Amino acid sequence: MTKKFYVRDHDVFYLSYDEPNAEKNYADICNKIPWVKRVHGVEGSDAAHKACAEQTETERFTTVDGDNIINPKWLDVEIEFDEKTDLANSVISWCGYNVVNGLIYGNGGLKCWPKQYVLDMKTHENADPNDPHSQIDFCWDIRYLQTNQTYSDVYNNYTPAQSWRAGFREGVKMSLDRGVRVNINDFKKNHWKNLNRMYIWQMVGSDIENGIWAIYGARLGTYMTMCTDWDIVHTRDFKYLNNMWEEQSAKFNSNNIEDEIKRLGEILVNEVEIPIGINPLTATQSKFFKQVYQNPIRGVESFIVKKN
Repeated sequence: MTKKFYVRDHDVFYLSYDEPNAEKNYADICNKIPWVKRVHGVEGSDAAHKACAEQTETERFTTVDGDNIINPKWLDVEIEFDEKTDLANSVISWCGYNVVNGLIYGNGGLKCWPKQYVLDMKTHENADPNDPHSQIDFCWDIRYLQTNQTYSDVYNNYTPAQSWRAGFREGVKMSLDRGVRVNINDFKKNHWKNLNRMYIWQMVGSDIENGIWAIYGARLGTYMTMCTDWDIVHTRDFKYLNNMWEEQSAKFNSNNIEDEIKRLGEILVNEVEIPIGINPLTATQSKFFKQVYQNPIRGVESFIVKKN
């Protein structure tokens, strides 16, 4: 016997922290989902998701990140899961489309969480210090049912600071193996999809407003992870990253940032042997890349019997 899942049957939370486009995006989702609930400004990713779980009136709830604009067609989604699928301990994940570089994967996408699982989990700031896999992300400690459908656009480029932070965090996380820092030889053995996405973060986006800052952030994040002893746990701390941005923006601006991007590119190519260009793609090249690049599917949806 299959298990039927309907998006409309579960609470939806607009989850924001300090995104500069949060109010604009919140107004948009209120027009599309008038019953949407909101959690805003909670420190720590684990605590923020628990705040949603504590307020939900349904056994599952979906989070929409503060930099997302949803496609209203998502509300009509119906999925028939295989009877063996353990929905009580799994997160249903949809892809998000990143407007900066055209990547389509789980980063920023919509996610439907089991309430009790979230209340019990310990990740990010609440992670067990002896569990290195859960310090800066969810994905290595939770079973994800990764669908290949995309129902939101991720606009994380509203300001230079937002764009830089998005790029920096992905530059760090894509350099890790299941959330753990590795040496250069093991780094090269990371999953090819993560490596390819990291390369794209470091090359593509000059065609869109503030996209150059995401490129810089991604290169800096990978450099600090692979070439220094910087503590990667700071990746989960937005206050720390905001202070870091203040230091970065005091040194770099639109007139000299490309020189710094090239400097980091030379280091990453020579010391980490990353197959990127020292110069990022130009605006014309980035636009062309996004028109022709085909994102790989996340995986075979063997857990799905039927979906609308």
